[in-house]
Amino acid sequence: MAASCSNANPLQETSFTFSGYIKADAMVSQYSDGTLGSGSIGRDFYIPSLTPTGGVKESAQFDAHIKQSRFRFTTTTLLSNNDKITGVLEFDFHTTPDGNERVSNSYQPRIRHAFLKYNNWLIGQTWSTFQDVRTLPESLDFIGVTDGTVFVRQTMLKYTSGAFEVSLENPETTVSPFGGNGRIVTDDNSVPDLAARYTFNQAWGHVAVAGLVRQLAYENKQNGNDIDSAEVGYGLSITSKIKLGEDDLRIMANIGTGLGRYIALNAVNGAVLDANNELDAINVRGLTLAYRHFWDEKWRSTFSYAVFSADNDTTLTGVNVLKETYSVRANILYSPAPELTFGAEYAYAQKTLESNIDGDMNRLQFSAKYAF
Repeated sequence: MAASCSNANPLQETSFTFSGYIKADAMVSQYSDGTLGSGSIGRDFYIPSLTPTGGVKESAQFDAHIKQSRFRFTTTTLLSNNDKITGVLEFDFHTTPDGNERVSNSYQPRIRHAFLKYNNWLIGQTWSTFQDVRTLPESLDFIGVTDGTVFVRQTMLKYTSGAFEVSLENPETTVSPFGGNGRIVTDDNSVPDLAARYTFNQAWGHVAVAGLVRQLAYENKQNGNDIDSAEVGYGLSITSKIKLGEDDLRIMANIGTGLGRYIALNAVNGAVLDANNELDAINVRGLTLAYRHFWDEKWRSTFSYAVFSADNDTTLTGVNVLKETYSVRANILYSPAPELTFGAEYAYAQKTLESNIDGDMNRLQFSAKYAF
């Protein structure tokens, strides 16, 4: 009897690796204009849109968690045609709905990456081609320079040829209702997002240029609304990591219209509805600068600045929407061995609305991390 496809590659042709890290974080946060409630994701890591504005200052908040800890399984199989296929499955514990701090502090794992690679093709969920992961600076925070960076993981079909990458990626549109705050997640896209990137690698580092074209779509013909509108969004990203001896400088510059969820963790929606129920794409931009300095072989620091701004048409959005956010950070990290790192980081962030009401955050964070 002929072997089935599922038995064509026995385990002896497959190698397995397990990697990841255990990380414990503790932080003290102080907000100038309010507070974040228990269970808010903004108490686990910095999310620009969640900085309180227009409220009353309260006492500092202390939080400790292990949610950034992650584990990654990788398999490589030699196929019968002598090609290789690689599979990756990675989890952490951020942003899951269950769990609390009352008794057991239990949190569910969530999928970060799940994809296969075969020859020049990648199929599954991983970093968007529009994002340059190599320029993310070293930060105790989950992202750190959240304001100015593209940060998206999603399912895609991706083709790579040398320094060129192109992909079709899972779409989603976020819309602001006419005249006010809020977010409509439409799930009405009919075509995938298209992303491409070319990376120039040199001895001194690299420069990457990426582009994005996407459909913004919203259809709702219930309750007499009769909404059926589509718009084109697009973006340009230029990123670089420059080696300066042992040190390095990282730069991210992002601009576009209708980027929405692709930048600053969806601080601003991709489009707003006008009085005729038509979508109007929102222009945004973001910039990040980060410098890492090695004091010696065991001590290092990163100093970073990130800013995000949006061009809202306040006749459509109103004045209570986010206009600009920025953050600055400085940390000190000590690694007695490459696998073990202790660190401390100070962060200051400010959020400003179109009404010019603002609020800021001061946060001091400590962490211990064991990578394997």
